[in-house]
Amino acid sequence: MTAQGDNSKQALFAALNGSVADHLALYVKTKNFHWHMAGPRFRDLHLLFDEQAAQLIGVVDAIAERVRKQGGETQTSIGSIGRTTRIADQDDTSLSSDQMIAELRDANRKLHEGLLDVKATSEEAGDHATNGIVDDWIDQAEERIWFLSQTLKG
Repeated sequence: MTAQGDNSKQALFAALNGSVADHLALYVKTKNFHWHMAGPRFRDLHLLFDEQAAQLIGVVDAIAERVRKQGGETQTSIGSIGRTTRIADQDDTSLSSDQMIAELRDANRKLHEGLLDVKATSEEAGDHATNGIVDDWIDQAEERIWFLSQTLKG
């Protein structure tokens, strides 16, 4: 493999690992809000957040295994995830439902940006399998952003 090929593969590993970290961090944030939801929309939002969390955790293994199948190493610990993710923690349990929804929408947008990076780097690395699979992950992120955005409309 050429040096350029090595560089593009390393860039792909970094993008995929960033996506693993983002998905895991957003999963935890979504479950946090699921657990701390209160107010008149409790049931609907509690269920929506749980559905979205399940979707997020459902793709983590597939993303990490793409790294391993290509010969790379992936996330190893909470510390590793924390150093890599673009998703900010949120420890405030008193946020309003609209604040939670907006924060999840914005975090999903960051995750979406990372997935677009995976798309571009997989193309550059010539990894056609990842390039095709990432389209589903992008679609899932776009749906979560759409649902959260529509939920904020009053």
